[in-house]
Amino acid sequence: MKGLVVRNTGSWYDVRTDDGQLVACKVKGNFRLRGIRSTNPVAVGDWVEITPPASDGSGSGSFITEIHDRRNYIIRRASNLSKQSHIIAANIDLACLIVTIAHPETSTTFIDRFLASAEAYRVPVALIFNKVDLYDDDELRYLDAIMHLYRLLGYPCFAVSAETGEGIEAVAEAPSQGEASQRQANPEGPLRPFLQGKTSLFSGNSGVGKSTLLNRLVPEAQAKTAALSEAHDQGLHTTTFSEMYPLLPASVTVPERPLTVPEGSLTVPEGSPEGYIIDTPGIRGFGTFDFEREEVSHFFREIFSIGRDCRFGNCTHTHEPGCAVLAALENHEIAESRYRSYLSMLEDEDESKYREKY
Repeated sequence: MKGLVVRNTGSWYDVRTDDGQLVACKVKGNFRLRGIRSTNPVAVGDWVEITPPASDGSGSGSFITEIHDRRNYIIRRASNLSKQSHIIAANIDLACLIVTIAHPETSTTFIDRFLASAEAYRVPVALIFNKVDLYDDDELRYLDAIMHLYRLLGYPCFAVSAETGEGIEAVAEAPSQGEASQRQANPEGPLRPFLQGKTSLFSGNSGVGKSTLLNRLVPEAQAKTAALSEAHDQGLHTTTFSEMYPLLPASVTVPERPLTVPEGSLTVPEGSPEGYIIDTPGIRGFGTFDFEREEVSHFFREIFSIGRDCRFGNCTHTHEPGCAVLAALENHEIAESRYRSYLSMLEDEDESKYREKY
């Protein structure tokens, strides 16, 4: 029986079958991704084959016995075992990185590492800058500059407030805030229409408001939220596992779902989903995985493009004569923050870096 993995709680996986049932499964056998050891061999978004329990009542439940070929996936180095990987999600149309420039601050190094990993695995990315309702004028100017940088690189950027609804719906839910509101206008349009028709991954640091944004878009998710730590201005982990939610039309109401869904009891609401959102636990560091040193520049769009004009084909863009990238950096054609992120990834041979916060 074929099904889609929609929830991962660690040892159990909830699989939605073609007839709409939700079947709780365990993994049978050892699955490997191109020989890479993974802390989670099966990920939300995987299409799998499952075997139901024996009809005579013997056995211990349903099992996942096969993973169908993945169209793509997002992977990062596991935080606890540096030589293992962690698959964040599979078969996605869009990876959305939720970002805050304050309360807490998301570093540009973290953003760039996420973007590079998405580039490596051919997953389109959008950057969602949340909490615009909390920023002062200086922070809003910095926000504009950061979004301008990534838009020039071709990444869609959205300035939103999950708390007020600004920048999310087709019709603004938040009252106008004058000049600041005009600065934050999204050339790409509101966020919700952009997500329609896609299976989108939501990822980001703890505390960036990911759960609040999910609840704004998918009220039936009822994701837990928590205030920031006052001592460190950092978020607390409120999402502990990955789960896929249908992005339903606003007119569809869904009854409150139980915390645990018994096998076969999934109720599919009326109305076709407009897309899907995969929510994932917050992460504080993003260790890249399975990158060859000479390939890192390929995953920075501007460095790869300008690097074609370097004198040497194997240029590392660090010290070589005739390096077009270093010349562009000197002429401010490449952002210093992006180049620092590139250098940081070149140094990733030190495995201890994966346990540090970026």
